[in-house]
Amino acid sequence: MEAPTPLPPGTAAVVVAAGAGLRAGQPLPKQFAVWRGKPVVRHSVEAMAAAGVSPIIVAIPEGAQEIARAALAGIEGVRLVTGGATRQLSVLAALEALEGDAPRLVLIHDAARPVLPRAVIDRLVAALDSQPGAIPVLPVVDSLTRADGALMGEPARREDLRRVQTPQAFRYADILAAHRAWSGAASAGDDAQVARAAGLTIALVEGDEALHKLTFAHDFAAAALPVRIGTGYDVHRLAAGEELWLCGVKIEHDRGLAGHSDADVAIHALVDAILGAIGAGDIGSHFPPSDPRWKGASSDRFLVHAVQLAREAGYGIGNVDVTIVCEAPKIGPHRAAMRQRLAQIMAVPLEAVSVKATTTERLGATGRGEGIAAQAAAMLIAL
Repeated sequence: MEAPTPLPPGTAAVVVAAGAGLRAGQPLPKQFAVWRGKPVVRHSVEAMAAAGVSPIIVAIPEGAQEIARAALAGIEGVRLVTGGATRQLSVLAALEALEGDAPRLVLIHDAARPVLPRAVIDRLVAALDSQPGAIPVLPVVDSLTRADGALMGEPARREDLRRVQTPQAFRYADILAAHRAWSGAASAGDDAQVARAAGLTIALVEGDEALHKLTFAHDFAAAALPVRIGTGYDVHRLAAGEELWLCGVKIEHDRGLAGHSDADVAIHALVDAILGAIGAGDIGSHFPPSDPRWKGASSDRFLVHAVQLAREAGYGIGNVDVTIVCEAPKIGPHRAAMRQRLAQIMAVPLEAVSVKATTTERLGATGRGEGIAAQAAAMLIAL
């Protein structure tokens, strides 16, 4: 696949995230609620940054600086402004915050549309070669009626109508002047309305169904797959003078597992399985062996962290299955304690935890007694 054509220099963005989002049924404004593992606003801001858009001004509610900074941490070129009482005033504040950057083009996007295909950005920017503004639209496929149930006297021709999406793209100087001149009695529904009121022509480009706006509680429920599955594997060598920890249980043995932490291969494999199920990397990316904080650390801390990340992504533990591969010690006598300890760490019922053991018939490093390996599978269920 060919790499996308770079956007023209001087392409900036405004992401409107200043609303209350009450219809979404979330405990906090929907733009900061977790959707597919990340705050809603982060999805589209990351897409803008990946396309080379900079700077990106995010309009947020008054008093939301801390939560917004946390939601957007690590993304280059992002600045925050406090929005106004209406969407139009929030956009105006963000556009004015860009004035010192003197961008040539600007994309104005609603944070509640987290999936932002690069192709839509490209079509919008291309349209600005010949028009001062461009918006993405989709055809209307359903029949229309009035909200009071009465049929319209003259049915609207669906082929004459379009559904309007964001981002909406403009030449920066034009849309800034249009917002400054806006004097509509009612709040502007979108930036195209403001632009048209100022006499600007607007090009229509093909939108994308993926740009669906998150509005109601079921939009968040539908976003999560009901089940996620991950697998993990780890191995550590056996060494004299080390303690042997497996599944959070200390086992008396002539040798223990060597590693930066307590080298509990079973928990390490399980942590990787949980992280893999939510697409959150591996244990080394969260607890690097180069970090002295984790020297000799108890691996139950890693498992608690993985379970918490899963919950933040909208998933709980369905069940886990751990297989320990070794010639010695015998796992059977410790199996019940291992299951109980894992269930305790993850705060799940005992029946959700399986621990098994096998050998490699004296083949390989584990067969020669040089180390112990473990593999794990985790099934997560949407909360």
